[in-house]
Amino acid sequence: MLRSIVLHNDERRSLARSGNRPKLLAVSSGGGHWVQLLRIKEAFEGCEVVFVTVHESYRTQVPDHKFYVVNDANRWTKIRLVKAAQSLARIIWSERPDVVISTGAAPGYLALRLGRMMGARTIWLDSVANVEELSMSGFRIGHCADLWLTQWPHLARPEGPYYGGSVL
Repeated sequence: MLRSIVLHNDERRSLARSGNRPKLLAVSSGGGHWVQLLRIKEAFEGCEVVFVTVHESYRTQVPDHKFYVVNDANRWTKIRLVKAAQSLARIIWSERPDVVISTGAAPGYLALRLGRMMGARTIWLDSVANVEELSMSGFRIGHCADLWLTQWPHLARPEGPYYGGSVL
């Protein structure tokens, strides 16, 4: 499902003719956010995938891909947020992704904002852990994302987020 949404048909055909694969920047925090990102990895088939997360130890889980580590941060750690934003801006500037996708939290929020400013399409998949309501990051980024997804049908709305199933 995500693969067909990443690029429109005419864009995919154009990239295929040129021999280029779309570049996808996949960003998440640690723990469950990272696990969920890995669970949708099959949807990235045919793309050049670059992973960004907060733990160096995750590198071994995606050995055939470019991999970056940024500071873990949240709304209470302002200095770390600024450092993470600077790192993400450098990564996005140098990688020039066609698409930025995230399962959360703060690093993903920052990456989607920066990626969109630099012309990338953006996809936010809200965490399956948010059963009662959307995550704070998901709520704040949702209306800025090109595609905003929830994993709970009762949280879906006509204006987004959309329910496309769970990645559990």
